Amino acid sequence: MRSIALARTSSLTGRETQPLALSSPSVVGRVMGAPLAITGLGAPLGCPKSLPRTVPASPFSPCRAAPAPSTTVHNGSCWSPRGLRAMSKVENAQRYVGAPQPAPVKKDGPFFVMFWRSAVGKKWIMAVTGIMLIGFVFAHMLGNLKIFLSPSALDHYAEWLRTIGYPILPKTGVLWLMRLGLLSAVVLHIWAAASLTRMNRAARPTGYKSPREYVAADFAARTMRWTGIILTLFIIFHLLDLTWGQTGTTFDKDEVYNNIVNSFQRVPVAIAYIVANIAIAIHLYHGAWSMFQSLGINSPRFNPWRRGFAIGVASIIAVGNISIPLLVVTGVVK
Repeated sequence: MRSIALARTSSLTGRETQPLALSSPSVVGRVMGAPLAITGLGAPLGCPKSLPRTVPASPFSPCRAAPAPSTTVHNGSCWSPRGLRAMSKVENAQRYVGAPQPAPVKKDGPFFVMFWRSAVGKKWIMAVTGIMLIGFVFAHMLGNLKIFLSPSALDHYAEWLRTIGYPILPKTGVLWLMRLGLLSAVVLHIWAAASLTRMNRAARPTGYKSPREYVAADFAARTMRWTGIILTLFIIFHLLDLTWGQTGTTFDKDEVYNNIVNSFQRVPVAIAYIVANIAIAIHLYHGAWSMFQSLGINSPRFNPWRRGFAIGVASIIAVGNISIPLLVVTGVVK
């Protein structure tokens, strides 16, 4: 192996001391990344500017030999082979090419398009449409509870819904706008849920060996897919039954009270409504809980408030909606 012998000459005695043996100049150049500069020896081999250190008396000494005034090496590392081997590879690479820079992110479209395609955007869509649907279900329940006041109270409420904005707007115009808005919210909600499911499966095409796909999730979270399917089927049946009157009962669009009573007097229909509303309550509980996380409002200190809000919303809507078919089928409401 080639080596460099740096002979130290004492300024006091004039005698040559023990030489310092370094590795091959090519190795030194690769390790140090700059020529070595030694004060007092003439030709500068160059090195990075740093605190001065003295050349050791032995190539394996730990850089603590007595200093020679005219032979100072300007470098922050020990000039023994052990010191050379200890140089950081990252530091050496940066001396040649600089600090690593992150690769530029390629954008495939405007911000809103990228947000729409991202998992975060889909969670936001689910949260916002979920808030809209929770608000509608709550308001719809409050209106239907007028059945316990009198038949005329419920029928007048239904007529008011059909005439909102009239005569400025056509009759039932606002009602149909609300229906279209709700339909859009339902479609977007289902689309976002299905897209997130596909993204999760694409991210891990090979399933876990464990039969369970979750680590820590409550019953409502694990059954969101199934309660969502039940809710979708219930909406279709509910529209056919009490909006369009296509389920085989006496139906008159102006007599909402009689339509509800005639429908819920059928025991299978009443049971179906009760089961569907239990599934809705379970779905609403997890939705009301997780929508805060989807919107970024998920500080642990707010968890008790979030849980209380979710339990309260789900319980109130479940009790209110289930009470109607239950009291009709038991003969309390006639």
